[in-house]
Amino acid sequence: MRRSTLSRATASAIGTLALFAATALTGAAPATAAFAAASAAPAKPVPAAIGHRMLSGQFASPLTPSQCQAQFQALCYGATQLEQGYNEHPLFDKGINGAGRTIVIVDSYGSPTIQHDLDVYSAQYGIPSTTVQVDKWGTVPPFDPTNDDMTGWAEETTIDVDMAHAMAPGAKIVLVETGVSETEGTTGFPEMMAAEDALIKQGVGDVITQSFGATENTFPGFDQGDYSSLLNLRYAYKDAAAHGVTVLASSGDSGVTDSELDGSTLYPYPVTSWPPSDPLVTGVGGTSVHLDDSGNRQSPDTVWDSPATDGGASGGGKSKVFTRPVFQLGVQGTVGNSRGVPDISMVGDPNTGVWTYNSFGPNDNGWELWGGTSVASPVFSGVVALADQVAGHRLGNLNYGLYALGALQQAGAKGTGLNDVVGGSNTYNGVTGWPVTKGYDLATGWGTVDVSKFVPAIAALG
Repeated sequence: MRRSTLSRATASAIGTLALFAATALTGAAPATAAFAAASAAPAKPVPAAIGHRMLSGQFASPLTPSQCQAQFQALCYGATQLEQGYNEHPLFDKGINGAGRTIVIVDSYGSPTIQHDLDVYSAQYGIPSTTVQVDKWGTVPPFDPTNDDMTGWAEETTIDVDMAHAMAPGAKIVLVETGVSETEGTTGFPEMMAAEDALIKQGVGDVITQSFGATENTFPGFDQGDYSSLLNLRYAYKDAAAHGVTVLASSGDSGVTDSELDGSTLYPYPVTSWPPSDPLVTGVGGTSVHLDDSGNRQSPDTVWDSPATDGGASGGGKSKVFTRPVFQLGVQGTVGNSRGVPDISMVGDPNTGVWTYNSFGPNDNGWELWGGTSVASPVFSGVVALADQVAGHRLGNLNYGLYALGALQQAGAKGTGLNDVVGGSNTYNGVTGWPVTKGYDLATGWGTVDVSKFVPAIAALG
């Protein structure tokens, strides 16, 4: 998918604040030229895929949520806050940390420093690191730190690996690097699907997380009602279903629309993206998460919603390609005859963003703060790994169990682990979005989760 970024004015202001923050941490005075560049330069294009959004420049070390709030009126989280905020410790105390399970992450190009950078991230938050198994699919070109496309995907790779590991520190991580960048339409997808399918057939991986996608409308033939260019790519997901592998995908960062680099709207009407729109995939939307320095929740999650700026919004809506699947029969009043997206949501708002550490290039050398549903999907992949461990087997297509829990919650049952998100919408860039209502909706799905309750509940249904 085309790249997305904060507005230039916003990014410039945040870049200046970031520079001040880094200076305060290191005690070094910024060079005049560097300060001027940070203040005046346009935002660096951020890749990719469904999109990750940068809230800051590089820091010498990560700030606490309260420091971020004081410095630039935003919140920021590391593994410490995420694990506490999603209530993982009761499971960790029982040895449920993803051990024996494998998370597969798929990214174009990858990152040449991913192992080192994960080791630094893990040490910062006092969690054991893990060896990242890197599989290169096809011909992956040498990494060029001056190539914005490659560095963008390297940033995405770091987000995916760090977030999966933060949530399931005992799980094995397999990183699949492909040699063609995913863009709108079909470019890059053949390599990604072939790589995923090969691992599935080899029995590698229990859950696959994908922080990429393309608007359904951009696939060749869409305007003529010919969806074959998209449908012909589904074979990996069909094989995943046959082998019991769970597949996740980020739902998008532009609400119900899609946006160009400059923030302009590509479609003046609601659209959705594939693969999150695929019934064989669990689409993961984004929320704003409000935690203190220890990770204690200060208020309920809200939908990621910034309709008046280029700050993004949780992707969601009705598929034009896929009809309503069986598991959404109970929410047909919301989805109609279409497949509705997303199914669940996790942290995504860059104003309640997450820290990662990069060292692969001169412009990516330090701690960085990110948001987007490219954060939400790998965060949820760690939750699935925990559930697989509890179940003692792969849970496969998670949507059947997820919607069963949703129905139970709607009927007043306790202990589902689902936390409803209510209020707001995913309106973005002038395109009216879907309201965030009680129960299932087309901006947050069934809401978000309390991991210590959700994991045993979903495992019991598997």
